[in-house]
Amino acid sequence: MVLLLQYMLLFASVLALVALGGCFSEHSGVINLGLEGVMVIGALGGALVLKYMPVGSPAILIIILTVIGAVLCGALYSSLLGIAAIKFNADQTLVGTAMNMLATAVASVLVKAINLSEDSSNTSSVVTYIDNKPALTLKIGGFEFNWFMLLALLAVIGAYILLYKTKFGLRLMACGENPQAADSVGINVYKMRWAGVLLSGILGGLGGIAYITAGSSWTFETGVAGYGFLALAVMIFGQWKPQRIILAALLFGFFRALGSVYSGIDWLAAMSIPSTIYNLMPYIISLIVLMFSSRNSAAPKSEGIPYDKGSR
Repeated sequence: MVLLLQYMLLFASVLALVALGGCFSEHSGVINLGLEGVMVIGALGGALVLKYMPVGSPAILIIILTVIGAVLCGALYSSLLGIAAIKFNADQTLVGTAMNMLATAVASVLVKAINLSEDSSNTSSVVTYIDNKPALTLKIGGFEFNWFMLLALLAVIGAYILLYKTKFGLRLMACGENPQAADSVGINVYKMRWAGVLLSGILGGLGGIAYITAGSSWTFETGVAGYGFLALAVMIFGQWKPQRIILAALLFGFFRALGSVYSGIDWLAAMSIPSTIYNLMPYIISLIVLMFSSRNSAAPKSEGIPYDKGSR
């Protein structure tokens, strides 16, 4: 049961971070369907930091630099959405889909190029960081605490305060509800939307590196197994509210954790249910949840609609 709790909190942390990223973007009025791709690129940045950090470096330094690498890469990649959707008023759904397809290809090519430069016989797209991975975890009895669990909790608290207790957050949400009205009182809608998109990139990149550090290496050809889309389901189920998003993330994280540890739970193993069923459960749950929660959607009214300063 300790292992189940450990994996549940880790996967919930990933989903919460990425869902919060989508929450900021959509509250500003921009739909970020490219969160899957942002996760991959953020994971790439963080994994390369882990790979090249000298073994024996202080744990706090490894954690800080890994986080910086992931958030910078995530923010940089999300800026593609900002340029296309905010500057050129491109279709946000198509841009996000293209970003998801591009990210895995770019990450795989870059990692293969790095591996080939180090060893001409190594054509894999695997980044190995096993030597520095222990810096990201802390053993508490039989429980392996991952520092990204703490970062996810801080992100939820910070997102709630930022959205509901600050002038910035209220302006951001105004741009997602009625950008014309926001503009009429002097709010720069374009800047607010850029802020939302970049925040989604920062949190999405952080979620990406949190996801892959469940292991000691990562094959970038596999991407992040649809976690960007699961995070969108968490965001919708959480009604775009940080306090509800964390609860939704825990629910989804529980079902995802079952797929990893069910064989170690006697009564589940005795049921002889195929492992495929457990692995499918988070995605099945997401469909069921969206089926019922979408009826009472509290989505920002102007999300996905390009802002035209001249229209009223």
